[in-house]
Amino acid sequence: MVEKADKTKLLILVAGAKGAIGTTLAAAVSTIKFDPEKIFRSLTTESEALRPFMARGFGMAGWDKSEKTLTQALAKHGVLPESAWQTLSDELESILIEKSPREDLPVQKQVEKIMRDIKTFRDHDPNALPVLVNLLPACAQTNLDAVNSLEQLYALKPEQVSPDLVYVLGAVLSGVPVVNFTPNMVEIPVVIQAAFKQKTPISGRDGKTGQTYLKMVLASALKARKLQVNGWYSLNILGNADGRNLMNPENAAGKLVNKTDLLDEILGYSVGAQYDGPSHKVHIDYYPPRGDAKEAWDVIDFEGFMGMTMTLRMNLQGRDSILAAPLVLDLCRWMAALKQIGRRGLVPELAFYYKKAVGANHLFTFQDQILALENLEKEICGTNLK
Repeated sequence: MVEKADKTKLLILVAGAKGAIGTTLAAAVSTIKFDPEKIFRSLTTESEALRPFMARGFGMAGWDKSEKTLTQALAKHGVLPESAWQTLSDELESILIEKSPREDLPVQKQVEKIMRDIKTFRDHDPNALPVLVNLLPACAQTNLDAVNSLEQLYALKPEQVSPDLVYVLGAVLSGVPVVNFTPNMVEIPVVIQAAFKQKTPISGRDGKTGQTYLKMVLASALKARKLQVNGWYSLNILGNADGRNLMNPENAAGKLVNKTDLLDEILGYSVGAQYDGPSHKVHIDYYPPRGDAKEAWDVIDFEGFMGMTMTLRMNLQGRDSILAAPLVLDLCRWMAALKQIGRRGLVPELAFYYKKAVGANHLFTFQDQILALENLEKEICGTNLK
């Protein structure tokens, strides 16, 4: 059954609202109210299915550990110059930000707090359709694939459950769609079961913003030309809190796997299988002077006709949160539209936005992922016409 919710706007609920991407989103949402074209012209998807969620507007609420105000957090991260948001200070400070649940509380108590907060956000903005966005830091991965019931999950010690899972489960149990923009695994059996029961879609994992996006495009192009990739070396230089957090090998493990697996999945073969060791290497280095302005270096070795070797070199100097924020806005619109047509569970068709898309039969090449978005748009528009 299609859910015909008559909502006037989209409410983005952000876990990690005072981080670099979260505060950039807050500035974007506040700007939309006064100068929507400034934001909308940078959105990736100009889809007929998503257009209503541009006309109706955006709101934001969320959670964070930080005691700083949103404007203080914006100034601290330095993603945007003060001139870009100083006139929005009152608007920014009106955004509801709740304190994150204490991580030493029992898991059930943490989930219940998130659900209470979501009710508060909904009551404050009753004409909005909420979508949860997970922007929490990468953390050590835990295998909870054997957890098939809420009782099993609630019986675990708090340290056995990542903070992300608490937000995601609280959202799903509240019937709120989820965008998992982090590399952390949250799509465990109990969450997927709850998503089906609550008729709620989930998409993820690990937003594909800069270097990995270009890797997907280049790898797809090399595959189309039948150019054999023999090696690919990638270096990421990042100076923000995300870069510092990823210096912990346990925290970086999931992201590195996502970045590495993607290439073999696109090409359809293991890069460097002819050598003694892997020749697809990905490194992340924390370099404080860069701040949010990340830099990426890639060296691609490939061969063409009659086995003749060639090399391609690429240098990206991007801005991490500036690349990420419009993708998050796009994903929230997709998930709201999917919620309204009754989609539930994992959404593999949104692989275009993620390094490690979740769900069965998701597509890998740039061409196939664009086609999947076009087909998803037809599904949404076709269902809404019925």
